[in-house]
Amino acid sequence: MHKRIDRVTAHDGSFDVHLWLPGSGSGPGILLIQEIYGVGPYITKVAEDLAARGYVVAAPDLFWRLRPGWVGEHTPEGTAAAIELASGFDLPQGVADCALTLAHLGELPEVTGGPGALGFCLGGSVAFMLATQTRLDAVLSFYGSSVPEAAGLVERIESPLLLVFGGSDPYIPRDRVAAVESAAAGRTNVRVYVAEEAGHAFHNSEAPMFHHPEAAERAWTIAIAFLEEHLPAR
Repeated sequence: MHKRIDRVTAHDGSFDVHLWLPGSGSGPGILLIQEIYGVGPYITKVAEDLAARGYVVAAPDLFWRLRPGWVGEHTPEGTAAAIELASGFDLPQGVADCALTLAHLGELPEVTGGPGALGFCLGGSVAFMLATQTRLDAVLSFYGSSVPEAAGLVERIESPLLLVFGGSDPYIPRDRVAAVESAAAGRTNVRVYVAEEAGHAFHNSEAPMFHHPEAAERAWTIAIAFLEEHLPAR
């Protein structure tokens, strides 16, 4: 596995895109979209997992306009700081940055297929909104807090879409998740998976206050099967 950092230019500056290449040196491209902690240990762990499965993974620094290269700590204090920083994040600009990252991925000689997109928390919202504008081979959105209020936009999404939520998430109440389930009903390209016993950010193994190991393992198994169906690496 090889890692490097590329630069992508936007209309108002440029930002880092962290890239992980599989051992083979090439594979389908996946856009990996950070949560509020930045491109830190957790996102790195997910990227390494995907690269080991044969994917070229690109994770843009979405907070570059606020604090470039910022990585938050998975502590109560770090979470409070991350929430404060994320309050200044412009979602449409983040979606635009991800579209630029997708274009960059598509130009890389190492990328042989795709792309797909996977986002967590803040990134789950970005991935969903990106999918309303762009056709992708696979889109995976984990507990995006903006998804329920935008659930009606699911009719614009043509990509295969997996939406993952925690059924005991205090930030996304279960009735809001039910609204997403209702909006997705009957749409053959959309699947909603709810880990009823889990809360927010339950897949984040770097955050003991959120992590639910059993639910995380089940959800990741479903996510990988979804990727293998719609964006196989081998």
